[in-house]
Amino acid sequence: MGLFSRQHDHARHRDAADCRNSARPTQAGLYHVGRRIAGYLKIACGLLLALSLPAQSQPLRIATYNVELQRDGPGLLLRDLARGKDPQIAAVLDVIATADADVLAIQNFDYDLTAEALSILAKAADYPHYFALRPNAGMPTGLDMDGDGKLGGPADAQGYGRFSGHGGMAILSRYPIMTDSVQDLYDLLWKDVPDALLPVIADGPFPSADALAVQRLSTTGHWIVPIEVPKGQFDLMTFHASPPVFDGPEDRNGRRNHYEIRLWQQVLDGDIGTAPANRFVIAGDANLDPDDSDGIRSAIDNLLADMRLQDVRPTGAAGTDTVDWADPVPGNLRVDYVLPSIHWAVLDSGVMWPAADDPEARTVATASRHRLVWVDLGY
Repeated sequence: MGLFSRQHDHARHRDAADCRNSARPTQAGLYHVGRRIAGYLKIACGLLLALSLPAQSQPLRIATYNVELQRDGPGLLLRDLARGKDPQIAAVLDVIATADADVLAIQNFDYDLTAEALSILAKAADYPHYFALRPNAGMPTGLDMDGDGKLGGPADAQGYGRFSGHGGMAILSRYPIMTDSVQDLYDLLWKDVPDALLPVIADGPFPSADALAVQRLSTTGHWIVPIEVPKGQFDLMTFHASPPVFDGPEDRNGRRNHYEIRLWQQVLDGDIGTAPANRFVIAGDANLDPDDSDGIRSAIDNLLADMRLQDVRPTGAAGTDTVDWADPVPGNLRVDYVLPSIHWAVLDSGVMWPAADDPEARTVATASRHRLVWVDLGY
């Protein structure tokens, strides 16, 4: 029985006897050959931990999903959610219901100050807890941030956006979110990142010294969010990095993407912010494929190979790819990730990319070009 073939009634939350594995994909073919020997070791450790779990242990499903619900103006997403007639929103809700994640990191969801749009989505998706902070996306700077000689454009904001909050991030959770303990790294300046390689041209800093003096690293945000689950607390580390393209020879976006991904290792190293003391999961959209993307791939290579993390390479009908962009370029890529720390036992994983003849294929395509990525974890 596949992930798309079951009822959307959250049955496992009503009856403990109705275990996840009876309604979710089997573990056959779960673990895929890692790109490094370290990957084999981490996956093997996860399997040994999984086998040692009590039979009644309830897995924790963590997922990430770029819903692409951003709209062209402020309040439009709220309007569409309130009307309840938008086919894309309906499709997104269907995908979320099918995934049935306990904790879901969301990207490209417009932020509003009172979180009214998010509250409507959370209620419709049956999540009692939700969280969002103001993103850098669309935050005005008053400067020419992209070097086009103009002011006030989407690329002149701290992160690309047509209005403040455009294409923000959010978290939906079945468990309490410890909002008072969140680390929000959105105001970290790029120039203050250790060993930062800033964009330059022959004449000097790009686009200007003034711009780089105020340029924040996060295109959208980097959050470290503690969540209280039945067997203790874990930290969800979530982000949405800049695409490493749409720039010039200065490689502004490529370099920014590199450092946005690298930031997580700098946090874990204790160089920036406060590193998680125990279990954590990195979940979000890195906008970079380790094999096929334009961009500086060393950042994602190093993150996936970090011995503090597990990359089990979740798969769907398109292999490990997680986004269906236009062919031939950029085409299908792996850009969305769920990376649990080595403290967890990884029980199962997948990409919600159904086969072309699956009845849910049209729904998934209507919802977003991105595919939801999920990982089941045990203690």
